[in-house]
Amino acid sequence: MHPQQNPPFAAAARIAVDLVRRPEVATRWTEESACAGMSVGGLAYHLGTQTDLVVRLLRVEPTDLEPVPLAEHYARAAWVRSGPDDEANVGIREGSDAQAAEGPEALAALLEQRLDELPGVLDDTGPDVPVLIPWQGWALTAHDFLVTRLMETVVHSDDLAASVGLETPEFPEDVVAPVLGLLTDQAVRRHGATALVRTLSRPQRAPGSVSAF
Repeated sequence: MHPQQNPPFAAAARIAVDLVRRPEVATRWTEESACAGMSVGGLAYHLGTQTDLVVRLLRVEPTDLEPVPLAEHYARAAWVRSGPDDEANVGIREGSDAQAAEGPEALAALLEQRLDELPGVLDDTGPDVPVLIPWQGWALTAHDFLVTRLMETVVHSDDLAASVGLETPEFPEDVVAPVLGLLTDQAVRRHGATALVRTLSRPQRAPGSVSAF
């Protein structure tokens, strides 16, 4: 057992699921979301099923693959290098919209079950356990996999809230800190440290964007 191995993800999951279940989301389910080309329902599924992914993938027997570092994970991932209309990102949007056809009630039921299962799964998984990421074909440590899911949860919670006119939920500091660390690392790799320093301290000399992805 590994009690409280990653309590930040449990907290983030609860906040995200509460957002997904808001009536404003169900009311605008078939409308386009703040993520162009994806419906509100598709975005809700993409956000909510981060919790489903954590439960399902951490339950699988550890892989024999050697985990790759987090930076290498994002360097390899096709969606990071692709534009919004490239196959990798179109596939994510279309897949989420297809899931959304099941409706908000089906998603709410799935997530309620997963929230009940999540604490035990997290407790039973050590941070260094190698976790296969099946859609990529390589492994991350459980710790790094959970950081990726924290990032997805925080970023897409903002997207979903903006899509339906709600305030973005506030996440605890221990959720936000690893997400900011990940996004900062990716921004530095894409744009260089000088660009990021200028954006944070000298906006008059900052580039137009230091987006992590």
